[in-house]
Amino acid sequence: MTPAGWGTPPVEPISQHYIVCGGNALAHRLVLELVEHYEVPVVVLVADRTRDHAPQIEQLPGVSAVVEYATITDEALRAVSIGTARGLALVEGSDQDNIHAALSAQGHNPDIRIVFRMFNQRLGDHIERLLKNGAALSGSATAAPAFAAAALGRPNSVEVGGRFLHVAFDDAITPDRICVVADHVDRQDLSRIRLLPEQQEFAEFVKLAREFGDDGPVRPGGVRRPPERSGTIPEQADAPQDPPGRHDPANEHDPAAEHGPANEYDPADESGPADPGGIAALQALPMEPREPISWARRLRWRLLDTMRFFTSARMRLVLLTALAAVLMAFGVLWYLNRDFGWTVYISLLDLAGAAQPDQLADIANGTGTGGIWQRVAQVVITVCGITFAPVATAIAVEVLGSGRRGQPRNPGAGTRDHVIVVGLGNVGTRVAVQLHQLGVPVVCMERDPQARGIGAVRALGIPVVMGDGPLEQQLRRARLRYSRALVAVSGDDATNVEAALEARHGNPDVRVVVRLFDDDFARHFYATLDNAASRSVSYLAAPAFAAALMGREVRGTLSVFRHVLLIAELTVEDGSPLIDLNRHDLEDPGGVRVIAVGFARSPRLDWNFPDRTRRLAPGDRIVVAATRSGLARLNTTLVEEETADS
Repeated sequence: MTPAGWGTPPVEPISQHYIVCGGNALAHRLVLELVEHYEVPVVVLVADRTRDHAPQIEQLPGVSAVVEYATITDEALRAVSIGTARGLALVEGSDQDNIHAALSAQGHNPDIRIVFRMFNQRLGDHIERLLKNGAALSGSATAAPAFAAAALGRPNSVEVGGRFLHVAFDDAITPDRICVVADHVDRQDLSRIRLLPEQQEFAEFVKLAREFGDDGPVRPGGVRRPPERSGTIPEQADAPQDPPGRHDPANEHDPAAEHGPANEYDPADESGPADPGGIAALQALPMEPREPISWARRLRWRLLDTMRFFTSARMRLVLLTALAAVLMAFGVLWYLNRDFGWTVYISLLDLAGAAQPDQLADIANGTGTGGIWQRVAQVVITVCGITFAPVATAIAVEVLGSGRRGQPRNPGAGTRDHVIVVGLGNVGTRVAVQLHQLGVPVVCMERDPQARGIGAVRALGIPVVMGDGPLEQQLRRARLRYSRALVAVSGDDATNVEAALEARHGNPDVRVVVRLFDDDFARHFYATLDNAASRSVSYLAAPAFAAALMGREVRGTLSVFRHVLLIAELTVEDGSPLIDLNRHDLEDPGGVRVIAVGFARSPRLDWNFPDRTRRLAPGDRIVVAATRSGLARLNTTLVEEETADS
């Protein structure tokens, strides 16, 4: 490794470039986004060019230089020409290191665009205010919704303007859809899919206008609309489609889909009739769909949990017998006194051993409390109370002792229909928290007692299985047999695959979602297992980091089978090249679709704004759905216009 303070500067002076600091998987994906989709010069700063993803980054065409420095110092920043760079991305290292590097970079170049990775988002928001042109993003926060949605077997959603956008397929599409995001969907041959195809209703209108002209004849009864082309949705009803196959609608690991342009929209496809195929549409929900559990099921599980807390069958038999005796004695007292409140009062005192017995003088004078049967009932309750008291004391001591020792609680015997999250790193912690917020029971597994996520999930009352024992035993403690899904998001591919295979062996019906770094490994894994999905944090987060580096705000990512659809919000500022553009100018078939417009005079968004000729003015906002290459083309065009104007 190059000693601290040494480096290999670029061979020739460079300017107007972008700097990526890091050699991890996210840095690798980010460099790919910049050189392939945005076509900008990139200089990469790594700690060791022989480790991690640095060798692969150095082989990428379009990378101007790879500079090696152990730490991001002022000398290292000068070596990558920080003074003439347009943007800087800090995607590796701790939060503290990234904050220090961001502030140092701004000192060298006050106008540079800085995007830095932060796990602590609140701290990142505060640091953004200290920077003139900066953005703090979290790769785990960007990717966590996709993992959580995959565990629940539904598409993830992105919140925009109080609505939650998601992608629906075929029969799940409702008439109030926003737009079609894909057609020609053949689940047996996903290479035929077209993203953001041309809006057919406008194409047919233009075709009719050209056919008849302004003074053309009008057919009797009005002009009938031509038949719908396949790949579009009828206005009144949803066309029946083939049921979904085993393909996961968000499996992104496909090098052909990632690097090759074959799956993008091709205008040549318009030359002939389209083949039948499924469709995918963008829809909006008023709120994030939850996974509620009925109170009856929760009560049944709680009772079962309480019963199975005592592992000894003999102990359970003794306690049940004592409970039955107490209930019978309670019934006798109630029958003799006809006062329910007093009966409860005296029964509780008897259970605690605090009741006042009859005295001999009271019995002789005839002033006893209720006769022989009442005395027998009170004796029975008191004796049973002797049985219950030690058990209740043991439970209370164990609960209080575990809380004081800071130990996370284990899952109870009544835990059912839950999701097991393996690994409490950045991603695992956010996935567990999001599932908990959706009302889904969660059980976490972690071998490192110092993992940063243990405290966060413990504060929410989420049980955690700790220990270094065999994985099969740990999964059994996590109630794998009764779980609905397992999400393996540790930092090691082998550990994640082992957890998935052990889970499938212990519960053949469980759904497994695995975090895999290697694309080829992920593709083979996905092709081998049914009811499984693989995700890559770097693949999901890199488009958002690249767009933020270009000054565009990406609200989130949506998965359309092996493709990533970006939901971005653009604000029209004074001097922006967006001024005087309309939807015709912005939209690009196969690349960009304007789905909402917000006017400067109104805080709300108008979805599917019908006026396609209205030009944007300062203060307006637009929300677009775009492919990675489509958003890159839009950003490149706007940057070129801005540069030409300046």
